[in-house]
Order: sequence, then C-alpha cells, then structure tokens
Amino acid sequence: MNAITTTERRSVTAVLAEKYNMDAAAFELTVRETCSPKGRDARALTKAEFGAFMVVANEYGLNPLTKEIYAFPAKGGGIVPVLSIDGWVSLVNSHGQCDGFEFEMEHDEKGGLVSCTCKMYRKDRAGPVVVTEYLDECVRPTEPWKMKHRMLRHKAMIQAARYAFGFSGIYDEDEGATIAEMRDVTPKAPPPPPPPPGEEPAHKSMDGEIVTDDGEIIEGDAQEPFDASDFFEELEADLLTAEDLESLEEAWAARDPLAVFDGDDVNQGIALAIKNRAEKRIGGA
Repeated sequence: MNAITTTERRSVTAVLAEKYNMDAAAFELTVRETCSPKGRDARALTKAEFGAFMVVANEYGLNPLTKEIYAFPAKGGGIVPVLSIDGWVSLVNSHGQCDGFEFEMEHDEKGGLVSCTCKMYRKDRAGPVVVTEYLDECVRPTEPWKMKHRMLRHKAMIQAARYAFGFSGIYDEDEGATIAEMRDVTPKAPPPPPPPPGEEPAHKSMDGEIVTDDGEIIEGDAQEPFDASDFFEELEADLLTAEDLESLEEAWAARDPLAVFDGDDVNQGIALAIKNRAEKRIGGA
C-alpha cells in the first residue's frame, strides 16, 4: 500500500513565532502590543491586516519584536509597513550583493547643512548607486529632526537602498505616516469570474443582493471576503513549486498579483518581494 503524505500549511505568524522560539498566540499578542508607533493601536488590526504585516516581515527577514519593522494602521483600513533605520540597515547588510555604503555631507558657506549623498555599492556592478537628499526637501517639524545630520543621512541611505536593491512596498516613518493618513490601502477584491456558459450574468444591487440581468434575485453574496494574507500565502506556495524561471513566470502570471492589487503599491511590493525570493532560490537573481 502506498503511503499518502500530506503537508500541513502553517500560517506565516506561526512560522515567525517558531523562528523566535515563542508560542504562536503569545507571539501575535506581543507583536500587536509593540508593532505600531506611539498613538496608533495595532491591537485593532484585523486578522487580514495583521497577516499582511507578518507576510512583509517574513519576506524581508525583519524582526517585529525589535521594531525593525512595524505597522501604521491606514486611514480607511489596511496597513502601511514601516521600517526603522535599524530595519533598513539590516535589510541592506543582509543582501547578498551588498558591498558597503558611504556618505558625503554638503554644507553652505555658513556651515549649514545642505545635503547628504549616499553611495551604495553592489558586488555585481562596476560603480556605486549614488543618491543625494536635500535638507530643505526632507526636514520635518518633529523631535527627531533636531538631529539634522543623522536624519538626513538616514533618508539618503534609504533612497539609495531602494535604487540599488529594488526594495518596494516598505517605507520610513515619515513616509508611512503621510501615506497612512492620505490613502486607503485596503486590498481591492479581484473581479468576479464570468458566469458559466448558459447561465444568466449577474450583478450586485444597491442592497447587496446578487441579481441577474432579467431581474431574478440570487440569495446571498456569491463572493467571499478577500483576504490578502491568504492570497500571499497561496502565491508563495505556487512559486515554491517552480523548478525553473519559466515555470515560475507561469505561476506568477496565473495569479497575476499586480492586477489583483492594481493601484495598491504596498501589496504589489509584497508580491514582488515574494517573487524576488523565489527567483533567488532558483538562482535567477
């Protein structure tokens, strides 16, 4: 008799809890208590929002317990993943192609800070990626910006890291706060599938009922609520089955995450991070 092998699918929260030698429930409670900036309640995050946050932390290999990464609950729902400077430094230094970085400060004739330039080096490129950030474009009326040189150095480093390594869907605290207040980053539900041949097409009425074009009411809502964290786990599982770049691209196209999250650069960035990790596993990046 042939043995039947089954693979248990675990949540990303459980995976991270095991990584840090914690019980899954205790890990989630601890992260919820600590993963939001002061004045923002991460305990109120929905299961889907918390799951999306865990996916980002896992994909980038960041520790939410030490606040390398934390979450801004966004206006209208969803989360904006934010990295502390420690998180950005960890992300850069852990990248396989990182070959160091350096800074140059520019001052005016009176000694006032003007700009900071970061040169980010990669092992696979002949020259550095060079990014300059200007104080008058970045400074904010907040307590940390009293240390102008340090804060501008952080800004230059973060932008250079994005250009050098293609990090997307993650932000620094200034960016995260602005985006959280201005945008609803709740994942968009994918469009409903077309009706099977021979069945009347249906649409949703203002009362939430499913109605065919001839006026027949179909009881209930035919579409399950969309859970972004489930989508990302399924996407990762699909890409893990790919044995080469061609089959990986086929699995990616079948899920089409950029279309699913059209206009949502946060979740598009998460999807691209999952794809990048899969490519590295195969050896294509």
